[in-house]
Amino acid sequence: MPPSSAFRMPTAVKAACVALPLVLAASACGGGDGDDGEGLAEVTLTLNWVPYGEHAPFYYGLQQGFFEEEGIDLTIQPGEGSLVVAQAAGQGQVDYGWADAPSMVTAASEGVPVRSIGVFLQRNPAAIQCFSDTGISEPQDLVGRDMAISPGDALSQTLPIFLDANDMSEDDIQMQHVDSAAKIPTLIEEQADCITGFGHDQAPTIEAESGRDVDVMYYIDWAPNFLGNGLLTQEDRIEDNPEEVRGMLEASTRSWEAAQEDVQAAVEAMDEMAEENPSTEVMAEQLEASFELLYTENTEGERPGVNAVEDWEQTLAVLAEHTEITADGEPADYWEESLAE
Repeated sequence: MPPSSAFRMPTAVKAACVALPLVLAASACGGGDGDDGEGLAEVTLTLNWVPYGEHAPFYYGLQQGFFEEEGIDLTIQPGEGSLVVAQAAGQGQVDYGWADAPSMVTAASEGVPVRSIGVFLQRNPAAIQCFSDTGISEPQDLVGRDMAISPGDALSQTLPIFLDANDMSEDDIQMQHVDSAAKIPTLIEEQADCITGFGHDQAPTIEAESGRDVDVMYYIDWAPNFLGNGLLTQEDRIEDNPEEVRGMLEASTRSWEAAQEDVQAAVEAMDEMAEENPSTEVMAEQLEASFELLYTENTEGERPGVNAVEDWEQTLAVLAEHTEITADGEPADYWEESLAE
């Protein structure tokens, strides 16, 4: 199948879209409630960050024509963090977002009309990463060590879940506040012993750039699980355009299923269609690690993106007990359960 018209754009135009701030990019680069002239709905998907291996299924699905078969002309664009994406999707500045559940809950609890239509990474990827030769491999090893974090990001918001579960506080660790994009250089240049980040994403990148092994402590290996990255959109879109929303979810699910069947083809599709992405070797490692996060014991054997109400209940309870995120209400206040099948 031919690629979507979004990826037939001249390179210069694509580059301009990437360079624009998120909100401007949504309006300037098309997407949202339009028709491409061939009967397909022009739709944007804004990622949580610049492309990395976790996003390869979407490019593969686009290349394979899964979105076109659902009547969707999809444009994929990079994002600036999950919370920004959740807020923009809820305000209708982008059509669909790919963001982590805690950030989506944060936005919704602040009155932004955004809702999840399916979490794919149902084991949260938040992690603490340190070079293996530092000997830091379990929570108590962090006491007195330097760790770079980015205040306000998803990793910092949920760090108390990890600390509380291990009878620790932020006072036990020497915290360095840095910009999100500066965390990997800070670790490689040994200005900190560890950093917070998504383990399935950053660890392969760090190992490739430094030539050193990295140990990954996923929060959820030492604390209760909470849901991770998935699709979200504006509440009104679910009510006003349910067939498109269902088609977006179905095409995304097929894309993840197909990527599981052929990892190399998925990363090659992303390498061809995306910009500023890692090497194909790193993307393959990142994608393989993403597959390890797709299911909980409540959803094992289901299709990717099918959620269980029990996991949403646990996520809201964990966030309410251990973080400053207001996670009042029921799963139905944050997740469109009718799409789970």
